[in-house]
Amino acid sequence: MSEATRMVDGGPHELDLLIIGAGPAGLYAAYYAGFRGLSSGLMDSLPEPGGQVAAMYPEKQIYDVAGFPSIKGQQLVDNLVEQAAPFSPRYFLNHRAEELVPGDDGQRVTVTSHRGVTVRCKAVIITGGIGTFTPRPLPDAQDFEGRGLVYFVPRLNELKDLDVLIVGGGDSAFDWALNLDGIARSVTLIHRRDRFRAHEHTVQQVLASPATVLTHTEVARIRGEERVRAVEVFNNRTDDRMTLDVQALVAALGFTADLGPLKRWGLEQRKRSIVVDTTMATNLPRVYAAGDIAEYEGKVRLIAVGFGEAATAVNNAATVIDPSAKLFPGHSSNKG
Repeated sequence: MSEATRMVDGGPHELDLLIIGAGPAGLYAAYYAGFRGLSSGLMDSLPEPGGQVAAMYPEKQIYDVAGFPSIKGQQLVDNLVEQAAPFSPRYFLNHRAEELVPGDDGQRVTVTSHRGVTVRCKAVIITGGIGTFTPRPLPDAQDFEGRGLVYFVPRLNELKDLDVLIVGGGDSAFDWALNLDGIARSVTLIHRRDRFRAHEHTVQQVLASPATVLTHTEVARIRGEERVRAVEVFNNRTDDRMTLDVQALVAALGFTADLGPLKRWGLEQRKRSIVVDTTMATNLPRVYAAGDIAEYEGKVRLIAVGFGEAATAVNNAATVIDPSAKLFPGHSSNKG
């Protein structure tokens, strides 16, 4: 993503459709909005598009997306971004949707991010997966975010020829350790216990690789000025300390998920999901939901299902935005 997609002023920005959540369903909704001739934007609390796929398993193969016998998570995200690109959706990344207020005239919805950016739109589609992701913290993390410390690695080559420290014991940590072999100059993985949550086969592959694995080890302090230059770690049983010279730190400790502000918006919810009808409409006017966050009888949570829900939401929103518009716009193969 270019810096132009990240640097946005307070607005207000005027759009036909705002999509809250830039995961696969949200990205496909942005494409379909463009196909319907609607201007759109995507707002997401994460710094990159892709949602859980990019944050949790960018290097994992996905086997249940129609038309792809298998595809890596990040490649799927990149393809979706490319598919939407001709319609120039606006990206509001690193912006958590904080307030959603229906307009007094019933024709608009206003959404404000936690950083004060305001978007006025004619409809909203919430595709925010399981809510806002908050990375589990590390000491000194805020001082080095974006300056050598990352929470996920969407593109492995960004760490080419660097000494990389990975913190974590789950699938993401071990996947990155394995896939960075031959790309990074060196890879060290530390975990606070000697038992791992990652798949045993992947653990054994990493243990057999050139990567260094240190157990019962935690971060004490991150050092550097402009960027990460070293990390002080300690053994949590003996308190022995050592300093690792690294230029990149991947905090793969997972994320806490919270519906957060959505709870205040007056949406009908069931457990951690938003209840929708067959048009993907919520109980709020001009507000729809699609993807994992949407709930209805018989719901199946698959990426492929989210794509269909996104198209359904966009088409129904289009008829609310413009009552003269047709619900079914025809097949894309008939266009062009």
